[in-house]
Amino acid sequence: MKAIVYYNYGSPDVLKCEEIEKPTAGDDEVLIKVRAASVNPLDWRLMRGKPYLARLVFGLRKPKLARPGVDVAGQVEAVGRNVTQFRPGDEVFGACRGAFAEYVCATEDSLALKPANISFEDAAAVPVAALTALQGLRDKGRIQRGHKVLVDGASGGVGTFAVQIAKLFGAEVTAVCSTRNVDTARSIGADHVIDYTREDFTQSGQRYDLILAANAYHSIFDYKRALSPKGIYVIAGGGGVQMLQAMFLGPLLSLIGSKKMRFFIAKINKEDLVLLKDFLAAGKIVPVIDRRYPFSDAAEALRYLEEGHAQGKVVITVEHSNDT
Repeated sequence: MKAIVYYNYGSPDVLKCEEIEKPTAGDDEVLIKVRAASVNPLDWRLMRGKPYLARLVFGLRKPKLARPGVDVAGQVEAVGRNVTQFRPGDEVFGACRGAFAEYVCATEDSLALKPANISFEDAAAVPVAALTALQGLRDKGRIQRGHKVLVDGASGGVGTFAVQIAKLFGAEVTAVCSTRNVDTARSIGADHVIDYTREDFTQSGQRYDLILAANAYHSIFDYKRALSPKGIYVIAGGGGVQMLQAMFLGPLLSLIGSKKMRFFIAKINKEDLVLLKDFLAAGKIVPVIDRRYPFSDAAEALRYLEEGHAQGKVVITVEHSNDT
């Protein structure tokens, strides 16, 4: 089977499409015939080996994980002997390692049935981004009905889901994005939209009960200033400086005041995937897809996402030679 691999850190030019052995499902795994995958910032950061501290985990000189891709959607090809929730032919979506391939194996608990009313491309756009939005708002941000919620980076993958999910929780949502994304933010339910090229929300005097930074550009002190007295700031993405501030300064700032500053990484779990499946089936959340790339152009998909201007998700479609 074909798969995207890389053996050295670097630009998308290090990615290669190679023939590798088709995997076999383990006892607790599902073998998936991949129909679509999507690209996340995690993919290009691992490819680049950045931040450099991450290389202590993922390989100092060369990557230990040589297969990019986490989000996946496809059809069940085979199941392990301990799998009870899926059977061959089922259409599923979820998370795995090395999703940029014709076939992958995933654990049973990292998958959910794909709603019949959405495409494989739409389903592949969901897992990491929507789980990050859901868990950031609900678990870390403790969102409540009537809260004033601001989503910074509202036009990206996490941000477009965060706006929609915050509305489902009954929040008053302010979306922060660039000029070209204002209409999209309104179309997915934002009550207010701030064009960051014209206005700095941290200087406006408005205070928010919850700020989810899907792409943090400001310092942690700027976000803290924009919070209400008992507000919560959650960072789910951004540059290295902002991440480091949230990881190391966040706990200290949370201890010395009523405002809470939190950094987190989403966890793949069955319960939340099923909840997202239900939202999708009911049309309560709709994936926003910017571009679709064929499997052979996976490097270009990562290159485009890394530029930082994607409106929603970037998806890779996988065609098989025996498809009719």
